[in-house]
Amino acid sequence: MRIARIAVAAAVTMGVATMAVAPASAAVATAHSPRTAAVAANPKTIKAAEYNQARSILANAGSQTAAKSHPVHGKNDVPVGYGTSLLAAARDEFRAQDKNLPAKDKKSDMSIAHYNAIHSAASTMHIDRW
Repeated sequence: MRIARIAVAAAVTMGVATMAVAPASAAVATAHSPRTAAVAANPKTIKAAEYNQARSILANAGSQTAAKSHPVHGKNDVPVGYGTSLLAAARDEFRAQDKNLPAKDKKSDMSIAHYNAIHSAASTMHIDRW
């Protein structure tokens, strides 16, 4: 019980310290990295047709996860989580497939073709972060 109280007290203390420091550090980060401020938030939903197209791009690039996933039908749009999960699974799969490639043939720990497929699929779904 005592350990739990200590942990809660530490968490509250850290939260208060973080809130006090966050505005200053956020201002510094924005001032020194203008690209950070330009990153758009992911949409809340994705059009079903865009998800299906991205799924096809990844499946054609060799993602078994994308190939096994079901196309969306009967809905106009889906939560963005469908797209981000698909991208993350394909990314991890591609990195595992490409781990033995020479560094000169890789970008972000995967083949350049796989990297391009991931980014094409993300662009199709209008997703910036996954």
